[in-house]
Amino acid sequence: MSKIVHVAVGVIRKANDGGAFEYFLTKRLKEVHQGGKWEFPGGKVEKDETVAQALARELKEEVAIEVLSCQPLIKVEHTYRGEGKVKSVCLDVFIVENYIGAPNAQEGQGQGWFALSEFEQLNFPEANKAIIDKLLENSF
Repeated sequence: MSKIVHVAVGVIRKANDGGAFEYFLTKRLKEVHQGGKWEFPGGKVEKDETVAQALARELKEEVAIEVLSCQPLIKVEHTYRGEGKVKSVCLDVFIVENYIGAPNAQEGQGQGWFALSEFEQLNFPEANKAIIDKLLENSF
């Protein structure tokens, strides 16, 4: 049985001038698991850390924002299989729209603001599909 990696994920969004939401995405570095794919920023929940603490820490480290508040969106459990390896993840996903700072990738990865309608042209890790479906379902 593979270890499950617990991840806190932030769906960072803002309303554009027309009132429609745009979402901040980062592009995974080529050399990491699921490299070269777009994702919602976040990271592993450490031992003795709540999901909210992990989300705040990871978003500060990865995209230089301070989370003031967030709301739960979805929990996703997914197993990646390939190249003789199995990797299981549990994603605790939150909408983040109340924060200080302007998101800016801090680890050399690509970044951008995208409308939900643009997501179909982007390559996401499989586990992110459920997040996107939830956003589409709720017209976030």
